[in-house]
Order: sequence, then C-alpha cells, then structure tokens
Amino acid sequence: MYLRRLVAVWCAHAIRFFCRMCGKQGGTFAGRVALRIDPSILTALAAEVRNHIFIVCGTNGKSTTNTLLASVLEADGGRVICNRTGSNMLSGVVSAFVLGAGAGGHLDADYACLEVDEASAVKVIPHFQPDFMILTNLFRDQMDRYGDIDATMELLSRAIEMAPEMKLLINGDEPLSVYLAQRNQNPMITYGVSQQVQELQDTKEIREGQFCKCCGEKLRYRFYHYGQLGDYCCPKCGFTRPAIDFEGTQVNLSGGLQFNIRDYHIKTGFEDFYSIYNLLAVYSAATLSGADLSEFNKIICSYSPPPGRNETFKIGDTKVMLKLAKNQVGFDQNICAILADQKPKDIIILINDNAQDGTDISWIWDVNFERLHEARAASVTVSGIRCLDMCLRLKYADIPSEPEPEIEAAIQSKVRLKDGTKNLYLLVNYTGLYEAHKILKKMEEKSYEYYNRSFVS
Repeated sequence: MYLRRLVAVWCAHAIRFFCRMCGKQGGTFAGRVALRIDPSILTALAAEVRNHIFIVCGTNGKSTTNTLLASVLEADGGRVICNRTGSNMLSGVVSAFVLGAGAGGHLDADYACLEVDEASAVKVIPHFQPDFMILTNLFRDQMDRYGDIDATMELLSRAIEMAPEMKLLINGDEPLSVYLAQRNQNPMITYGVSQQVQELQDTKEIREGQFCKCCGEKLRYRFYHYGQLGDYCCPKCGFTRPAIDFEGTQVNLSGGLQFNIRDYHIKTGFEDFYSIYNLLAVYSAATLSGADLSEFNKIICSYSPPPGRNETFKIGDTKVMLKLAKNQVGFDQNICAILADQKPKDIIILINDNAQDGTDISWIWDVNFERLHEARAASVTVSGIRCLDMCLRLKYADIPSEPEPEIEAAIQSKVRLKDGTKNLYLLVNYTGLYEAHKILKKMEEKSYEYYNRSFVS
C-alpha cells in the first residue's frame, strides 16, 4: 500500500509540473489520478495531520474563509494543507494533500483547511473525520445541479451524520444553517452580529429561509442584515436564533469594516458588510484551534484574497474591482458595495452558462438590478456567453447597457477611455472569473512596465 501511495504522489507532482508548463493549473486532474492509483491515499495522508482538520462548506464565502483561516494558522507558525485554488470537490481535496506531501509520500502538516463543495461533502467525509465544519450560509445556487435548497441541506445533513464527533461552527444569523445543525447531534458553536448595522430598506431580496423549517410558519425578524440573515424567531414553534458564542459588536462601515469580537478590535480595508461573517468565522475557528490572534489585523492587511474576492487592479490610472457574483444573494450584496462607492463608475457584468456556472441562469431575474439607477454608472457593459440575456434583464430594469461578448474587449474599451471614470467594477460568475483575472493581471503588468519605462526615460 505504501508503494502505491508513493507512486500516486510522484505522479500527481509530475502532472502538476507538466500542466503548469502548458499554462494550466492541473490540480484537479492530479488528484483524480492519485485517487485512481491509490484509493486510500486521502485517508492515509489525512491521518498524518497533527492537529485539526477544518472543512468549510456553504453557498457564499467558502474560499475567502478557508484561505484566510489557513493564513492565520500559518502566521501562528503552523504548517497548513489548503486547497487555495478553490478546487473543492473530492479530486481537489485529494490534490491538496498529495501535492502537499513530500517525495517520501508523507505529510508534514499541523492543520488542514479544506473548502468543500456542499454536494461533495458526502464523498469527502468518508475518507477522514474532520474536527470542525465551518458552515457559512445556505442560499439558492445552481439549481440545475443542486436542485432546491432542501436537496442541498439533505446532502449536508448526510455528511454531518458521517462524522458524529465533528464540531459545527455555524453562522447563527442564518436560520437554515442553524436548523441543519440542530437537526444533528454534533456539538455546535455559533458566530453572528446581534445589532442592526444597515438601515432597513426594501431591497426586494429573495429570502430563501424566511419560513421556519420546523413547522412552516413565516419567521418574524427583529431586523435583517441581508438575505435571510438577521435576528429571527418562529411565532408558532419557538425556533429562534441561538445564543451567539462569537459575537461581532460595535460594527462600523465608514472607512473600512471595523468591529469588536470579544476583547479584540478588528479593523480592515474591506468595504462590504458580508465580509464580517468571513472574519467572524475565521477568528472563531482560529480561537478554537488555540492560535495566537494578537496580530490578527496585521494578518488581514497582508492577506491576498482568492481571485475575484474584493480583488483590486491598477491599470494605468484606472482602478478595477473584480468581484465574483455567482448567485442572486452574491449579486445583491455586490450591488450594495457598488452603491457604497459614491464616485462615478463604469460597470461590466459577465454571465456564462457553462457546467460549472450552472446552465440555468433564471436567477438573474431575482437580482434587484433596479438599484443600479442609484449607482452613478457612466456605462454598463454586459459580456459573456449569455450577455444578451443580461441585456434583456437590464432592459426590464430600465438600465441602458451595451453588449460586448468578449470580456477582454469590454475591459479594454473602458480602460482606454481618456475621459472615462477611471473607476471600473467587473462582476463575473464562475467560469468568467479565471479568464477575467488572467486578463486583468496581464494588463496590470503591462501597464506597470510602461510606467517604469516612461519614468526612467
């Protein structure tokens, strides 16, 4: 068995090397091959993790929460296995372990931080018993793949049942996650925000979890944050928001997100309210692991987010914000972030319908694009495979838009405008993210080289 593991590790490293030579990531394929050579390799390598194994599940926020937690644990001196590329199905998890293993086929790791797709959790957990599952939230997403939200919850419930000793770190403001945790017998720890932060207004958001999962009654809210997140209770059966173990207090969004958690003041450059939940989850998980968090703010400042998660590029004198928006809630929250920026801006929206995106894009009709009337947008450009569908949606919102199927041409048209706003927002769904990130990175590097040549001459 050890010989098979050794061959699997060597093959995985060789595959990644040749894929990178060809300009591809190759991580998922490497994991698939390794698992075929040695079906027990994930179990064997996970057993060599010295401390805790964290898995991060949920609709939105998985990648940021997972990679930031890994960064915090590494800053505390830990050696961490992490699927930073976002490959979150079984083969991606296997890749993180085999590519982290040495030439001898063994792992030198204190922790593992693993983003796991909700539908894949039932395939991953049988290979090892995680110590913690962080559950960020549950929203409707890729219905052609997951089905309705109940199907996703059922899959996660089955996964949780496979690991009865696993602790659940749950967003207490989100009723579906809380119901799922209470339905199982695992130990539960909660994080949340117990004060109203943003002014209540009718944003016409679709609230997936507004009905009690215990009895079907409509939940009553003292206040909402967004989606179905807030302070809720059921007037019929008594299901209610649980006591919060890690509470964010004194939240301030002016000049960057700031808040207190226990006796620590967190100050960030993040401008989006939803980022508070990622930070609360990370701080809570790191505390439970025993990490030293005295330099938490410093770690956040040096943290490099995954592509599209509040990522900023500078191309010439144009600032470009690349944001992933893969479902209705994600788009609504990104629109809120755009509205918070009072400066004139250009907006590009890219919609694809590849298999990874979900071929059903009917969810764009649930997004409140009408709010873009308040965005001070000089232009709105739509791109991607389904750009004409997006044009039609914006037409019904009475938002003028221009179609440009090729994303590089769309970006170039806004960056090169001499009298443009110099403030560009790019909202993309899954398969457009890698392409857009690669284009922006290349344009930023060329812009930097041009500036340096001009400065020297």
